[in-house]
Amino acid sequence: MYHFGIMFMNRSVEKLKKYTYSAKRSDNKENWCVIDAEDKILGRLASRIAYRIRGKHNPLYTPHVDTGDWVVVVNADKIRLTGNKMEQKTYYRHSGYIGSLKSTTAKELMEKKPEEVLKKAVKGMLPKNRLGRKLGKKLFIYTGDQHPHAAQQPVNIEI
Repeated sequence: MYHFGIMFMNRSVEKLKKYTYSAKRSDNKENWCVIDAEDKILGRLASRIAYRIRGKHNPLYTPHVDTGDWVVVVNADKIRLTGNKMEQKTYYRHSGYIGSLKSTTAKELMEKKPEEVLKKAVKGMLPKNRLGRKLGKKLFIYTGDQHPHAAQQPVNIEI
């Protein structure tokens, strides 16, 4: 039978249903990994850590589900900043009271709390919601080359 130049056949066509798989929290096998931050550039390292924590390396990646790994960073005190960022990059904090804006340079922060510089960089690359706050707890940063997470059998990752 022809209708407007198109032939219609009287046979049934199987309907193919296409589903997008949405991962659940229980589908993720949580891995632990260790990253050595010695002589790594801050922003490049932070973006790769955020990528790993978020789970974008995982084929099961789903944007609204935690499908990432736990990340342990060692030698955070040996991170590099390029250019004049050590003196020019400024971190601000505010208590909420009038006139209480405090500022710290990257150099001062590296002397006092070197792990905080990397933590702030990674936190800025995670989502700004409940999921982002949950993912932020999957990052452990240490200044030396030792960490207390040997029981989790972390895998060394070269970045």
